[in-house]
This record gives sequence, C-alpha cells and structure tokens, in this order.
Amino acid sequence: MSSATLNLKVSPRRMLDVREAAEYCGITPKRFPAECGVSPVSMPNGNRRYDMRDLDAWLDSLKGGAASSDDELIGKLG
Repeated sequence: MSSATLNLKVSPRRMLDVREAAEYCGITPKRFPAECGVSPVSMPNGNRRYDMRDLDAWLDSLKGGAASSDDELIGKLG
C-alpha cells in the first residue's frame, strides 16, 4: 500500500504583518508595499496589519474576476 504526505500551512489569523502578507501573495517583503494595492489597517496597539480578505480581493482583481466597488459590480451586471 502506498502512502502520501500532505503539507498544509494553515494561518489561524486573519490579520497579517507585512512579511506574512507578502508571502501569502507570493511577493518578496521588500517589493510588497510598492506592488500591493492594499492599505494596511492600523491596529489599536499601533501595529499595521494586512487583512487577508482585502488581499484576496486585490488578488482576484488582478485576474479581472472581482469588482472593486459596488457601483462597478452593478455595472458588470448590466
């Protein structure tokens, strides 16, 4: 009988620091701020974090599959 190993990386957090966000998007941390169209969120403790949902929306928009606003979405519906 054959066996296989599956390596999954699960992030239990929604808010990512710049290094984690860059890795999530497949961009180097050095290039991430210039290339990513997502603004970080200022947390109560002063840290700046990137919301995974915002990153997902930005990545989807690169594929042309996501609307950036409600008006744009309505426009796509006709």
